[in-house]
Parts: sequence; structure tokens; C-alpha cells
Amino acid sequence: MTPQMSYTVSIHFCLFSVKVKMPSNGTLSPLKLQFGMINHEGRYLTAETFGFKVNASAPSMKKKQMWTLEQDPQDTQVVYLRSHLRRYLASDKDGKVTCDADGRNSDCRFLIVAQSDGRWALQSERHLRFFGGSRDYLSCFAQVITDAELWVVHLALHPQANLLSVARKRYAHLSMEDGEIAVDVNIPWGVAALLTLVYLNGKYCLKTCDSRFLSNDGKLVKDISRSTAYILELMCGKLAFKDCEGKYLSPMGPTGTLRSGRCSKPGKDELFDLEESHPQVVLMAANGKYVSMRQGVSLSANQEDETDMEIFQMEIDKESSKCTFRTSQGNYWSLVAHGGIQTTATEVSANTMFAMEWIGHKVAIKANNGKYICTKKNGHLLAVSDSIGEDEQLSVKLINRPMLILRGENGFICHHKNSNTLDASRSVYDIFSLQFSNGAYHIKGVTGRFWYVNSAGLVCSDGEVPEDFSLELLERGRLAIRGKNGQYLRGDQGGTLKADGLNLSSSALWEY
Repeated sequence: MTPQMSYTVSIHFCLFSVKVKMPSNGTLSPLKLQFGMINHEGRYLTAETFGFKVNASAPSMKKKQMWTLEQDPQDTQVVYLRSHLRRYLASDKDGKVTCDADGRNSDCRFLIVAQSDGRWALQSERHLRFFGGSRDYLSCFAQVITDAELWVVHLALHPQANLLSVARKRYAHLSMEDGEIAVDVNIPWGVAALLTLVYLNGKYCLKTCDSRFLSNDGKLVKDISRSTAYILELMCGKLAFKDCEGKYLSPMGPTGTLRSGRCSKPGKDELFDLEESHPQVVLMAANGKYVSMRQGVSLSANQEDETDMEIFQMEIDKESSKCTFRTSQGNYWSLVAHGGIQTTATEVSANTMFAMEWIGHKVAIKANNGKYICTKKNGHLLAVSDSIGEDEQLSVKLINRPMLILRGENGFICHHKNSNTLDASRSVYDIFSLQFSNGAYHIKGVTGRFWYVNSAGLVCSDGEVPEDFSLELLERGRLAIRGKNGQYLRGDQGGTLKADGLNLSSSALWEY
């Protein structure tokens, strides 16, 4: 079965400071929550570009169907809904709905009335009427809540993330030896810390990197069942997971085993933050050895196996697109005297920023002194080269995305219903497997078949044998993929995934 992605979110009256917390150990600030709103006919609330009109006609969520929830700073029960055009939803005394206000006014103030199944009713605070309807016939005039006034909330967030316990200030990770999800690490490290939210029939499952699901008794199981399904609730800007018996997940015991407790009302122990999962990589130099800090503070390519000492977290700056490399101990790579690279920096500075130049299946890294990092015969890494040769190129293996979910500017990548091609404009997603192979990657679908590029440049998903693709980690949270023809994968206007991008554009960048 292909998991289909939508989101049902249950909101309570204290819940209107709704922000997604970004990495506490990174440099991002909290982001306001973006979402789509689905009516009783399965259509999305849409803000049209022409005339600032609104309707509920769209079958999927794209840019025009995304809304931002803003809290009133003086009254936490009041929210404002802002469209992609930065205009606010409003209702007058006659129930007429508009979306052309460029600032907040009294007609833009709404209250959220949460239902037990997670749907929202939106009530005008000023006129005390409820917002609903279908297609072009939307109004805010209903005195009582019916199905027509109820909205399902579809979060516009990538579903793979790190999970942070609010109370313990520790991250969740798969504990293989104990067969559980433990909440006991200070830094979310390695593939074990990546969790995937899988939506199915109005509820969520928490999927680990080895494709098991968390049951409410704390055990990890291979199959989805009633005990692995949770209603996702937002509590004062934090997340809570309610199980099939009305109890909430929380970390229990000394290792923070994640399972349902006895609480039927969430407190601090039951609250979590979802944080962006930065890419974590191992790098292989021209000598066939992994770059490591096992020998001390200076980086050297001298190891044949992968441990935490060979894994580095790439944090890409949004403004410059330069990258910092962070160690499992929280320090950064830093340029030091004579071109040396050491892992001694505790704060981001000019000397911890590196430019990445992608070359086929490899990358060259330029330090702040304008020199490329090269691997010397003894394995030491030094930023002393003026040009790129074999010794300046490194293979990058992405280790914390064995399950790959890709979202572009028009939606998620999903198998096409009626062909062997891929659709890049869906509001649901498929989970693909990412396999590393000598600097390249193979991408496998849910059917066990591989991606390949056919003679017409279409990306197909029924390959019997794997085909090489190149991944380029170019922007924060986004990557580009090149096919065997050297061209970028992009979604065309009809949503079909093609390998025909000659230049990098927004249609060739994918959230992962």
C-alpha cells in the first residue's frame, strides 16, 4: 500500500502560538506554520492571484493553496490567516468572505473551534459566524457547525524530521539493541535519529529508519495497525501524539523509552518539537579512505570504516549557500594557519564556511582563503590548491536519508497512476529508497523497481537494474538530482518528472 499524505491536526484553545521550531543547535529561527485547508468535498481553500478571490476548488495543495497561521500578540485565542499573496482572509457582517486586506483588521480575526476528529471550524470573532462552503460559494454566515463548516488541515511541512522532547530536552532515536525509540541524546546524530511521519486514514504513524513503526506499548513492529496510529495534536505550538486509547506518547524511564503513558490530557512530558533534519554525510578522498577526526583535531582521510567520527553534518547557509561541517561533538570544521582544517571551532565564522562545487558524482570544497581542500599523500586535508584535480575531489555519501521523500515547487514526487513515469505535483507522496554506489545513487520505488531516464528524457520507475543519479546538496533543505544524461530532474508544467534541466532552476530543487 502506498501511504498517502495529508494531515489532520487537532487544536485546543491554548494552541495558537503555532510555530515549527528549527534546530536548537543550528542557526535557524522558528518558522510560522503553513498549511492547506481541505473542505468537506476534499477541495483546498485557494487564494487566486486575480482579484484576490477565494474558492475551494483545487484538488491538491500548491502555492495558491498554502496559508500561514498568525497569532494575535494581545489575544492568544485570535488567529489570522494570510494567503501566499500576503493578504488576509476576512469576513464582513453579511458573511461575505474576501482576501484582499494587506493588514490585519477586526474582520480578519478568527477563532478556531477544534473538533474531536481533528477538523477545524473557523469562527469570525467579530460576527460570531462560521466559515464554510464549497467551490466559489464560500461564506462566513453559518450560526451552527455542520460538515460544510469543517476543514481538515494539511501541513505544508516535509514529513521527515528529528523529534525533540520538550521536557527532557533530548532527541529521539532508534535504539537497535533495545528495539525501541529512546529519547536520550543531546544531538540527533546519524540515520537512527531520522523519523518519518506517515499519514494513513486520518492518523499518523512514526516510522524509523529501518522501516518499523512505533506501537503505543513502545515496541517497534513491521506492520501498521490500530496501535501504531496516532492523532497529531498541536499544543501551544508543540506536538502531541494521541493513541487509539486516548493516551499520549511520552518518554519513560531512564533511557526515555517512547510509549504511551497514562495521561489522557497532555502536559509538558507529552510535548515534542519537530526539527529540520540536516544532511549528514561521510566523505571519501581520492586515496579511498574516509575523512575522519579520529586521530585528533586535524582532519585526515585515513579510515576504512564509518563511525560517528567520520560523519559530518552539513548546515547550508540560506544567504550565501556556503556550508559548515559539524561534528558529532558539536564543533565545526575551521580553516586554520597554513591551510589546515581542524574541528576546533565552537561558533560559526568566516573560516568555518566552505563553498561546494559539484562535479559529476563528486564535490570540491573551497575554504575561506580561496583555496580548494586537497588530500595529501599522508591523508591530511589542507586548503592549499588553486585548481581542481583528482586530489581535490571527494565522494559524498548521504547517510541519513535511506528513505527518500521529495517535494518540489508543485508538490511531492509520486508514482503516476496510469504509467511507469513519476508525477511531481502531488499533495501525497511515495517513499523511495536511496542507495549509494561509488559516488552515485540508485533510487528504488515501493515496487522494488529502480528509477531510470528513458530515451525521451522521462524519469521512469520500473527499471529492472539500477541506474546512476548524482545528488547535489545545493541549498538549505533542498537538493538537485542529475540523470545519466547530465541534466537536472525537474517537474514540467504538467507535473511529469523529466531529466531535461540544462540549468539549475526552482523546478529542479527538491526538499528532502
